[in-house]
Amino acid sequence: MLRILGIGLDASGTPRGPATLVIANHVSWLDILAINAVYPCRFVSKSDVRHWPLIGWLVACGGTLFIERERKRDALRVVHQVADALKKGDTIALFPEGTTSEGHGLLTFHANLLQAAVSTGVPVQPVALRFSDALEPVSQAAAYVGDTHLIRSLWMIVTARAMRVRVDWLPAVESHGADRRELSDHLREAILQSLGVTK
Repeated sequence: MLRILGIGLDASGTPRGPATLVIANHVSWLDILAINAVYPCRFVSKSDVRHWPLIGWLVACGGTLFIERERKRDALRVVHQVADALKKGDTIALFPEGTTSEGHGLLTFHANLLQAAVSTGVPVQPVALRFSDALEPVSQAAAYVGDTHLIRSLWMIVTARAMRVRVDWLPAVESHGADRRELSDHLREAILQSLGVTK
């Protein structure tokens, strides 16, 4: 899919593999394609993605766990689903910002879903994503923010020149006995450092 969209891929680091919770910064719906291009994961995604043309079908086929973000209690259901999947050896990926940003920094991390890793004692591996193109070191064409709709996003991506995505797999962090909020802060700092962002 990345090749079809004209996006080059650069990767560094080593995915830990099965029974790992992967967390990443969130720039675009492209993030799922970029991470899966390096190491296939099951994702946690907002429920409305399921209804997107083609992309919704693709992510559903990949075993995505859907969360209804507008319902606070739904997070607890998804924590249990993620924990069960991790116990079975699956690699689960999620975006703790809960929404996309423009890629220049990070929004606040929500720690709730990290409880699945803490409860099962599986390591958490942070991943830093950065999109660039011929015009900008942080590509605005990749950012899926604000009122951008899918068709406009696709147009911006396919008309961008020399778009690339860098996927940096950072060292996994042990979660056994951790406080999920402290763990969240530590992971956020690791991604910030990888992105070269100071705030």
